[in-house]
Formats: sequence, C-alpha cells, structure tokens
Amino acid sequence: MAVHQEATPRKSRADAERNRLHILDVAEEFFAEHGVSGAMQDIAKRAAIGPGTLYRHFPTRESLLAALLQARWEELDARRAEIEAEEDDPRAALELWLTALGDYVTVFDGLPGPLREALSETTSPLAITCEWLVEITGQFLAAAQAAGVARPWVRDRDLVLTVLASAWIAGAQLADEGSADSLRAIAREGWHVPSTLGSSSSTP
Repeated sequence: MAVHQEATPRKSRADAERNRLHILDVAEEFFAEHGVSGAMQDIAKRAAIGPGTLYRHFPTRESLLAALLQARWEELDARRAEIEAEEDDPRAALELWLTALGDYVTVFDGLPGPLREALSETTSPLAITCEWLVEITGQFLAAAQAAGVARPWVRDRDLVLTVLASAWIAGAQLADEGSADSLRAIAREGWHVPSTLGSSSSTP
C-alpha cells in the first residue's frame, strides 16, 4: 500500500509536467502562426485540453509567453557569449547585441507590445525577462561608453525600448522590407547631421 501511495503522486507530477510541455509546444506553434494576441481558448482546443488545465499551468498569457521565452533564453545567452568572445570593438559588439535582441523580441508577431508593458509592471511574469535584457544591454552599452563610441547620456533601458519600438513599427502595415534596417540605422546614428561645432556629443 505504501508503494502505491508514493507512486501516485509521482505519476501525477509526471503527467502534469507532460501536460505543461505539451502546452508549450502547442502554444509556440500557435503564436508563430497567429501572433501573441491569439485566443488562449484556441490554444487549449489545439492542445486537446480543457481551458481549466491550460490556466492551471499558465494563469495568464504573459505567464505562457514568459515560459516560452525562458526556453529560448539559452540561445540568446549563447549569442551574448559569442559576441563577447569574438568582438573586440565595443561599438560593433553593442550593435551585434542589439541585433540579436531584436531577433529575440520578434520571435512572435506582436511580442514587443507585452514586453514593453512589462518594463513598467514589476508584477508581470515577463518582468524578469525584461530585467535580464536591460541588464545585459547595459553591460554592452557601458563598454561602448567607456570606449567613447556611445553617447554618455544613452541609457540601457531606453536602448531596449528603442529595440522594442523599432520591432513593433517594422511590423506595422505601412512598413516595407527595408523598414527594419532603416529603423536600426536611425536608432544608431540619429536622424540629424551633426554640426561642425561638436554638438553631436551633447544631450538631446
């Protein structure tokens, strides 16, 4: 009897973990097809589970997105380590990181919106993801500023917001295939031609 009593909880935990992983697989496919605004009920239906089972594992859309992004974190972190190991130029390293960050936040259509909101909502399940992104961006930015190749008034948080905003705009209806590169260039260089008096290094 004791063996049966111990086996049942283990079996239940294993079943719950299988359900969780199944939901994540289905949700990743669903969000890739429909964007992050797709109905949660449709995810449950595709996963052949009841809405209650879905919400027991992931009470909100943000918690589901956070789990999906956590699964992709190792890939982004490996890219960070690769940039740090192979790129000696702090400006180039920062630019490569921002490009990698842009790829990360556009893995699903509409993802920049929830991430932007999470930057100001510490209780959001996505908040920890945003904290990581700001922290690592700050490390690359600080190195570029120390080398004199990034303006001293630029903040890590604002760079992340710029990446999110650019990603969102690039997916807008009026955008075309050149919009993403153009937006990155504008964010990097600014839209104005610096004066000959050296005012380009001053605060905006």
